[in-house]
Amino acid sequence: MMHYDVVIVGAGIAGLYTAMNLPKNKKVLIVNKAHPWECNTFYAQGGVTTAKDDADIAVHIEDTMDAGAGLCNKEAVEVLSQNSQAVIHDLIERGFEFDADKEGNLLYTQEAAHSQKRILHAGGDATGRYLHHFLLEKNPHPMLESAIVIDILLEKEQVCGIVVMHEGERKKIMANAVVIASGGVGALFEYHTNASSISGELQGICKEKGITLEYMEMLQFHPTVYVDESTAQKQLLTEALRGEGAQVVDDLGYRFLFDYDKRGEMAPRDIVSRAIFDYAQKTGKQVYLSFKEFEYSYFKQRFPNIENRFSGLGYSLPHDKVPISPAFHYAIGGIKTDLSGRTPSVKGLYAVGEAASTGVHGANRLASNSLLEGLVFALKAAHSIVNEKLSVCNNNFIINEEPLVLQGDKPKKDKLRQIMWEKVSIVRTTAGLLEAKSAIEVMQGEEIGRLLRLRLLTAQAIVDSALARKESVGVHYIS
Repeated sequence: MMHYDVVIVGAGIAGLYTAMNLPKNKKVLIVNKAHPWECNTFYAQGGVTTAKDDADIAVHIEDTMDAGAGLCNKEAVEVLSQNSQAVIHDLIERGFEFDADKEGNLLYTQEAAHSQKRILHAGGDATGRYLHHFLLEKNPHPMLESAIVIDILLEKEQVCGIVVMHEGERKKIMANAVVIASGGVGALFEYHTNASSISGELQGICKEKGITLEYMEMLQFHPTVYVDESTAQKQLLTEALRGEGAQVVDDLGYRFLFDYDKRGEMAPRDIVSRAIFDYAQKTGKQVYLSFKEFEYSYFKQRFPNIENRFSGLGYSLPHDKVPISPAFHYAIGGIKTDLSGRTPSVKGLYAVGEAASTGVHGANRLASNSLLEGLVFALKAAHSIVNEKLSVCNNNFIINEEPLVLQGDKPKKDKLRQIMWEKVSIVRTTAGLLEAKSAIEVMQGEEIGRLLRLRLLTAQAIVDSALARKESVGVHYIS
């Protein structure tokens, strides 16, 4: 049996930046469900938001609050923006290079619902990939790969460690502190942009243990996703494309978004997603993203990965337009934490990044605030862990021997993904949510493996939260 000062579950930006800020004299272990690059950070295209200077902090706070539709925790938003320049400077001082001009001036771009250009990027459209590689290189602590967390160990309202399935064995890993940085819930939906390993099991464990989840109904759907692929994970077309001139059109080239909102392509994501969804349903037309405003040389330099990927699919960008649809993208809610990443009911248990609910996003996340949130609150959590005194647990824990996967789980998992997409996605109805709730309860009563059971618990939390919120707000839209 292993024992550590800190165990971090997840190797995306939030988990790795937490690890980077924990001293080497701490015994720290990062636990990763798959390969380290199989995480949402790796696939993030857009960039990292930052207040450009002190004068921009108030404006960034206002933009974030406006996007959040009245449900943001203002104190959390202030922490996010006031610490944004510091974490960016820290990354640069450690050697990370954001895109800059020939004179070395940082290049900023603009995305939907931002009132000005304040988003930094790296490698053009490969910000997440570049940041992730950098953080992996700088990580001073060991990592356990291909280890699936199947339980959290608790004793008298204190965390004591986790249980993982690793190399065919269930193993206890004892720890004085556990940081959940496992990401969101993408695999619960038929169409999503998330890494294949992001399936919401840790949220299910928290529900099982009585650890508070909040704002689970607040799920963000990215409006511009190429869905003509057989895999559940779909190709994202970053918000930065629209920020720099890409247009949403129908097959005749009509820019219908302005019929829904005067901001057109620059309206918040929830508005753009619902507009595309509604227009396609009403007219039966295919919706496209057009890049005709771009010159080829600039497009290839600014968005090299998108150009390369779609070239392989037979498209010639920016000449061709690409068929798009909304798809699930980001879990706004999650494990409730304070502003240092602590869970309120369990001492020593932290959550950071997309797995956490700090209240910073409210009812709708402002574009590119996610990577910034991962950095800022990971740093807060690391500082809190260093200063927190925790008592030692005993080791008398019985490991749950429930089978992880049963033969009939695959069709039920697919059924769950279809139900969540059809009944709990962009436009919801009370009747549809009740149908989803009933179907989830039926599956919970059947003979299933533990991993599917945890997914169902997370899905149940989402549906229950959606039913509890009677009014439409932000990404939660009741028809």
